[in-house]
Amino acid sequence: MSDLRVIGLAGWSGAGKTTLLARLIPVLVARGVRVATLKHAHHAFDIDHPGKDSFVHRQAGASEVIVSSARRWAQIREVDEGAEATLPELLRRLTPGGLALVEGFKREAHPKLEVFRAANGRAPLHDHDPHIVGVASDVPFPQAGVPVVGLDDVEAIASLVLERAEAVETVLARLERS
Repeated sequence: MSDLRVIGLAGWSGAGKTTLLARLIPVLVARGVRVATLKHAHHAFDIDHPGKDSFVHRQAGASEVIVSSARRWAQIREVDEGAEATLPELLRRLTPGGLALVEGFKREAHPKLEVFRAANGRAPLHDHDPHIVGVASDVPFPQAGVPVVGLDDVEAIASLVLERAEAVETVLARLERS
């Protein structure tokens, strides 16, 4: 059994999910938590660049490339169109222990903290998503039915995230049922 716990950050584009993660991760690390992140992208992306050996290998037709050094390693895997990895597949690739913060995958059945910014002009997600376990918002939601903390109160957000994250086994079982 892994002692990895999972929680996501979900919200509309422009709500500040990535900005919040950049502020939240150091707070969690300072509390002694090992943090992994898993980010969903809605478009093609590259982590290597033209001229780099890994890029040349992929352009030449390699379906997988691993780049390794004394400080880090990365694996790049090409997939066929429409063969996107599922959230359970990606969660299983994470090292056991600590906390996995998932950005995106907002329609999946894992516990999520909604990041809400009123200026977006979009309806909140927590009204229709039973997997939202808390809200970080710049406006109050007295009828939310889940804890609501200020979007700028990163310490309170860190506490809420740690309190509401679920064991990866529980999350995987729910994701595979849905």
